[in-house]
Amino acid sequence: MRFAAPLIPATLIRRYKRFLADVTLASGETVTVHCANPGAMLGLMEPGARVWLSKSANPKRKLGYSWELVEVDFGGGAELVGINTANPNALAAEALAGGRIATLAGYDSIRREVKYGENSRVDFLLEGRGRPPCYVEIKNVHLMRRRGLAEFPDSVTARGAKHLGELAAMAAQGARAVMLYLVQIGSAERFALARDIDTAYAAAFDRARAGGIEAIAHRCRLSHDAIEVAAPIAIVD
Repeated sequence: MRFAAPLIPATLIRRYKRFLADVTLASGETVTVHCANPGAMLGLMEPGARVWLSKSANPKRKLGYSWELVEVDFGGGAELVGINTANPNALAAEALAGGRIATLAGYDSIRREVKYGENSRVDFLLEGRGRPPCYVEIKNVHLMRRRGLAEFPDSVTARGAKHLGELAAMAAQGARAVMLYLVQIGSAERFALARDIDTAYAAAFDRARAGGIEAIAHRCRLSHDAIEVAAPIAIVD
């Protein structure tokens, strides 16, 4: 997924009201930008952090800039972390179409936002002749509290627990059901649940796994020009 235009560097002043952040541009101007991330963003919103913004081509948009990346040092030098939770579905769509997620390759059709469960829409429904339908939910991962170990979630997510339950219901009906964690941290080597942050989500995950859903994690490769799904990483307890 290439950004539509070169990203714009800025310095973070503060993030507030979940979806807003104030930054200082290189010109010295202070602007309010959209932060497309409902989570806690632990370790990613320190004042003074270098951030990277996209600018909308829509002149009628109230907030012209969106926060895309932040530079963080997890102990191995500064690296980029993707904080925009609107991006993972586009990243997954590109990777699925290109066959870059081996465990999800070989299906004849890929459909997005298909109704299922109780008033929900699955992120992707993969279908192929002679194969059970495959329901895939995507979660963005941007939490790293120990070097190399990515974690999810970074805040309580009742919606995430609901998705796990609905995937498990599909698995019980004979479908294939997959939770795909996309880690927008290039140095991630492993993935684990942040059980201390959301015990209910962890319990829902354990029930869903016991009920037949699959969980896979892939890290992403990030630059100022593009983000793409890269290698799979191990899921550990």
